[in-house]
Parts: sequence; structure tokens; C-alpha cells
Amino acid sequence: MYAISMGRLTGKHILLGISGGIAAYKSPDLVRRLRDQGAEVRVVMTQGAGRMVSPTVFQAVSGHPVRRDLWDEQAEAAMGHIELARWANCVVIAPATAHVMALLASGLAPDLLTTLCLATTAPLVLAPAMNHAMWTHPATRDNRSVLAARGVRFVGPAEGAQACGETGPGRMSEPADIVAALVGLAEAADGALAGQRVLVTAGPTREPIDPVRFVSNRSSGKMGFAVAQAASEAGARVTLIAGPVHIATPPGVERLDVESAAEMYEATLARAARADIYIGAAAVSDYRPGRIADQKIKKKTETLDLHMVKCADVLAAVSALPRERPFTVGFAAETEKLEEHALDKLQRKGLDMIVANRVGANLGFDRDDNSAVLLWPGGREEVAQTSKVELARRIIAAIAARYVAAATGGASATGRSNAS
Repeated sequence: MYAISMGRLTGKHILLGISGGIAAYKSPDLVRRLRDQGAEVRVVMTQGAGRMVSPTVFQAVSGHPVRRDLWDEQAEAAMGHIELARWANCVVIAPATAHVMALLASGLAPDLLTTLCLATTAPLVLAPAMNHAMWTHPATRDNRSVLAARGVRFVGPAEGAQACGETGPGRMSEPADIVAALVGLAEAADGALAGQRVLVTAGPTREPIDPVRFVSNRSSGKMGFAVAQAASEAGARVTLIAGPVHIATPPGVERLDVESAAEMYEATLARAARADIYIGAAAVSDYRPGRIADQKIKKKTETLDLHMVKCADVLAAVSALPRERPFTVGFAAETEKLEEHALDKLQRKGLDMIVANRVGANLGFDRDDNSAVLLWPGGREEVAQTSKVELARRIIAAIAARYVAAATGGASATGRSNAS
């Protein structure tokens, strides 16, 4: 449970969606707490939610009429759902049922609440609430991944006793915790990196052997894309240089696609001097074939020897820029001796910070979650297993703090902390 001072949401317009979960009984308290923080709250309920809690309750605690029907002739005569969508600084759905999550992930809009979610450009925050089996079902997990990749934030769910009498993950977070998360979101929107130019590299590279074959690695690009999204959320102007991946570009991010390590090197060095911060999250190939065959190599011999030569080191090159060098952050994906190897890379390449994480069987690659250790000269921070989207936000928060400390030369430029 969080304790926060009053008035942290003053002037904010929060559109609170209530879907048909039993946890809706907590939502009037959420409205009250949001108003205590200075927010103006308007409530939209699904038909199912009206079976759980009377709309009269929400009208009383919010001070505004409750909207329930997309076909309300009086409200929609002036396109009321568009007006509401534009009015909101933030859209929160608490509780968010599995059904609502599925609709949002599919882009369906059968009612007023889901229509508003499609029509708004405001941040969307979901506080899931459902039976633990529903929460862990592969369909729900997939829907959460889709929504998170689009920038939707999640608060919870918590774990504990449920209305069905069972125990497990799926309880809606307490209203105080939801309010604390919204306060954090509002503060982040003020822009920890507002106006800063951030250059991010992400994904693998491919080094051709012949016209149909290449050498590459298992990087999915998910972490780097999440970092670019988090930097954009923090107010930065973000350029993303991406290797060959099939991931949608985060909103507001400028993207450039490359394939080989040489192309990534050229694209990065052409832009790095104009960046304030460089984050090298790409898994750039260390070696490439020394000779690329003009035609497809035929299977005529028992063995095939490839002569490999070292690729240009993108991260080291950026760190060694003679003038206007950006604040440089590297990534270290390691299968053993995580911190030892990461610290060696930090020092050897002269980085300002490095993000170290384990990779291997069921770790790191092709997953939607991960953990990390953030290291910088004289300090460290641990981030426990969480979604890559949330991990990226923690990484960007740490980078912003270190960047400001380095720019100001303050005493807080070194230190040691642990967080989970």
C-alpha cells in the first residue's frame, strides 16, 4: 500500500471505466481517492458493471452523470463519445475483466467504453480483475502482451483470496495502489527526458553468407523497442534504428530499418553526435563471413568452413566519439558471470551505464518478461522479473537520473541502491 500526499492529480481529467467484475465494489472508493488528489473524474460503465454497482453511486461520488450507452441520443447528438475521449488526460479501467481485455486487444468496440478507448489518444491504464485461472490462461496472457506492446499500462493484479473462494493472482489492486500508479504516470508525463534526443538501437543483425543464408542471433528486439517506447513516454524525441524484426513502431518514435552490422554502424554513427543519449540495446553481430558467395552455396562437401572476421563495434565507436559524445548506455546479455562480464564491458568501452541480463534457455530471448542489473561507475540497481515494457520504464527512469546527475556534476552521480 502506498501513501501519497494530497493534490498530486490537480487539474487532471480521468475517465474511469467500470466493467462487469465483482471488484467493481471497490471502484467508488477509487473515485473518491482520485478526487481527493484533485482529479476531475467521469465514469463510464458497461452494462455488466451496472449489475454489480448502481450508477447512482458513481454519480454521487464523482459529481457527474454516468455514461453507459453508446446509443444515448441526447449525449451522442453532439458526438459525446468523441468529446469524452478528447476530454480525458488518462483513461483507467478498474476493474478490467478478461472480456474487456480481449475486446481491446482485438480492436473491437461494441460499447461506449471500448469505443472511447479506440477514440482517445490519452494513456490507457488497466487494473485487471478476474479468476486466477482466467488471468493465467494463454489467451489472456497473449492479450496482455499485445496491449502492453501498444503502450497500455497495467496496475496489478494482486494475489490473494478471490470472490469465488479460490486463491491466486487476479485480485484487482487496491484503490490506493491504483491512485499511486496514476500519480507516478502523471509525474512521468511531465517528462523526465522532455526535449532530450535519444537514439536507440534494437534487434539482431544479419550477416550474409550467400544470397539465401545468413548468420544472426536470437534477439527478438522486444527489449529495445520497449526502451524506445519508454523513452518516448518520458518526453524524449526518439530515433530507433532496428535490425530485422517484426514489431510495430512505438507511437511517436522515428524508425530506421537496417539489416547488417555494417549498416547499423553506419546509421548509428551518422546520428550519434546529434543525440543526447545513446542506448545500444541491439544484439549486433560480433563476427561476419569474410567473403559473401555470389550464388547459393551447394551442398557438395561433407563440411563447410566459414572464415569469419570481426564486425565494427558500434557501442565502442559511439562511446569514443571525440566531440559531443552522447550519454552512452550499453546492454550485456550473458550466460554466466553476469556482473563480472558486464562490469568489464562497462569499463573497457568507457560506458556511462550498462544493463545486464541473463540469457539462455527460457531466459531473455523471445520472452515478454525479464530481469536486469543496472550498473554504472560506483553504483548498481537491480530490477526483479517483470514485463519488458515495465523493465524498460525502470531502465529509462534510471538513465534519466544518471544523465541529469552527469550533466550537473552533482554528488548523486554515484551511489548504490537495490530495488525489486
